[in-house]
Amino acid sequence: MDLTPWEKVKLARMPIRPTGLDYIELIFRGFVELHGDRLYSEDRAIVGGIAFFDDIPVTIIAQQKGRNTKENISRNFSMPHPEGYRKALRLMKQAEKFHRPVICFIDTPGAFCGIGAEERGQGEAIATNLAEMMMLRTPIISVVISEGGSGGALALGVADKVYMLEHAIYSILSPEGFASILYKDSTKAEAAANDMKLTAQDLYRFGVIDNIIPEPVGGAHNDFEYVTGKVKEAISADLKELMSFSLDEMLERRYQKFRNI
Repeated sequence: MDLTPWEKVKLARMPIRPTGLDYIELIFRGFVELHGDRLYSEDRAIVGGIAFFDDIPVTIIAQQKGRNTKENISRNFSMPHPEGYRKALRLMKQAEKFHRPVICFIDTPGAFCGIGAEERGQGEAIATNLAEMMMLRTPIISVVISEGGSGGALALGVADKVYMLEHAIYSILSPEGFASILYKDSTKAEAAANDMKLTAQDLYRFGVIDNIIPEPVGGAHNDFEYVTGKVKEAISADLKELMSFSLDEMLERRYQKFRNI
């Protein structure tokens, strides 16, 4: 399906697209959700816990959108607070301790920019995740399933392997924000989407992501089992390879990957 970048933006934002919990339910088994950052509170914009991927124990971290207004309010429209990122880091460090690979599902328009979030150190929480993930001594795989916006997405995106669904987007900020800053007109978001190179195809060509996961005609919501099968195939192939490396070799490859970008 030949779509323009703006059409991909609109498709990635559709509320009927599969969410992080949908992928967790169909790809993994025995998922046990863990809560809280042990500092401030629980952030429902990020879901995290442990499960089995086939027979491999893994830690899963997913940014979670809602299906309707009530769910989106509960999930803060998938815009995490700093405690969400600190919860994610807590689970990553736990995974490192117990030698569990980390699987992340990215789906956010960006980190929450409210006053409370800033007061509690939003920028610091994101920056700490970037630094810690770069040196985390366990394999990390991240999948952009719909919308990956700004540092709020990158805080789960410093991984050994980064995938995007065929019609997902991944960018420094929203097209509306980009248009407001560069063109001084947020209504030029469609032109901004064309200029930003935010599609999976663009980012694969630039070497920012490692693989594009195909979607059925019309988008992932039209055949969810097909998409989850493809996601599982990609994770399975690369996870076995990553687990075959020594930890030092894995970290050096991760470091060089992002230096090259």
